[in-house]
Amino acid sequence: MIDKNSPLPIYYQIQEMIRKKIESSEWEPGDMLPSERIFAEDFDISRMTVRQAVTELANEGLLRREKGKGTFVTEPKIEQTLQGLTSFTEDMKDRGLKPGSDLIQYSVLTPSKPVADTLQMNDTKQIHEIKRIRLADEVPMAFETTSINSDIVGELPEDIENHSIYYILEKEKGLKIGNGEQTFESSLARKEEADFLGIREGDPILLIRRITYLDDGTPFEYVKSAYRGDRYRFTIKMPR
Repeated sequence: MIDKNSPLPIYYQIQEMIRKKIESSEWEPGDMLPSERIFAEDFDISRMTVRQAVTELANEGLLRREKGKGTFVTEPKIEQTLQGLTSFTEDMKDRGLKPGSDLIQYSVLTPSKPVADTLQMNDTKQIHEIKRIRLADEVPMAFETTSINSDIVGELPEDIENHSIYYILEKEKGLKIGNGEQTFESSLARKEEADFLGIREGDPILLIRRITYLDDGTPFEYVKSAYRGDRYRFTIKMPR
């Protein structure tokens, strides 16, 4: 209920009421909220107050607005804790989700100079370049371009979309992966990324670039990933 005598702003009370309904699963992902007019009439408040509450929850990613349709509860974000080097497949399995990939392109080619420099290899050598959409329970989560030094890893299976690359390298090829370096950058989806991820061009995404090293310090993999900003969240544990 809304308490108009409370020191808490009315919009905040509406916001918390909606949040509790979502957290308690009274309103589930995909459910449409009552209209601003109905909210305003039910609680005898202005539509502007309702709009402020809904806008803040939409900015948090709990709600989404569809023009001409209404406001809906979003799917919960997948949370990944950054505390070690793991693959996408391992991360999804740890969360009880079914990992998957849609292969867009797999080529063996000469790398661009920036990629060759990153992998500390001669740009006359070749790399495996794998472009794929990473899925969790069949839902697109990230558009990923992976470049791997072919001199180090040798051949990879043609149906690479059905495999974890790290599993192949460690279990089948006997390589020992040491560590990785990742950088994070907020960005807006370009048309290619938006089309593959099922979002709109200009929607927020998180760009992640990773260089992965063998245990002897040799870089062998460079990955650039565009993660959906509305479905993915990273948490960093920071012990003191």
